[in-house]
Amino acid sequence: MVFPGGAPGVSMIYIAVAFMIITTLWYGAYGAIATYIGTFIGAGLFAMTSPNLPLIAVFSIAGLLQVLIPLAAFRSFDADLALENRRDWTILFVFGVLLNNIVGAAWGSLALAIGGVISTADIGGVLFGWLLGNIIVTLIIVPIGLRRLSPRIKKSKLFVPHYWD
Repeated sequence: MVFPGGAPGVSMIYIAVAFMIITTLWYGAYGAIATYIGTFIGAGLFAMTSPNLPLIAVFSIAGLLQVLIPLAAFRSFDADLALENRRDWTILFVFGVLLNNIVGAAWGSLALAIGGVISTADIGGVLFGWLLGNIIVTLIIVPIGLRRLSPRIKKSKLFVPHYWD
C-alpha cells in the first residue's frame, strides 16, 4: 500500500492489484487463490488495527473478485493475453480495468461498513479512492506486463491456459 485510502486495508495506490490480475491471468485459479490469501494477510491481518477474522475473510473476497472477473472474461472470450488485437484490449479494459475494480471496490467498501470499520457515510469516499487508484494502477501496469511477458510465460510449464490445468 502506498497512500492510505481512508480505511484500514485500503490504499489509494495499491500497486499489488495489477500484479494480482496479471498472475491470475497467467496461473488461473492458482493465482486467484494466492490473491485471496495475500489480501487476507496483507490488507486484512497486517493493515486492520483490530483484526476481525470473519470480517477479513469477507473483505478479502474483494481482491478475489478483482482477479476472477478478468480471468473469466479472458478464458470465456478466448482473448490473447499478449493483447494482439483491439478485441483483446477491449476485454482487458472492460473486465480487467473497469468492471473488476468497480465490483471489488464496492464489495470491499460495503464489507468495511457492515463490519463497523467505516461508517456508512464513508462508503462513497472509500469506494471512490479505491476505485480511482486501482483503475490508474491497472490501466498502466497490466497492459505492459501482459504485452511484454505473456508470450514468454505462455511457453513455460507454469502457465495455466484454462482455470486449473
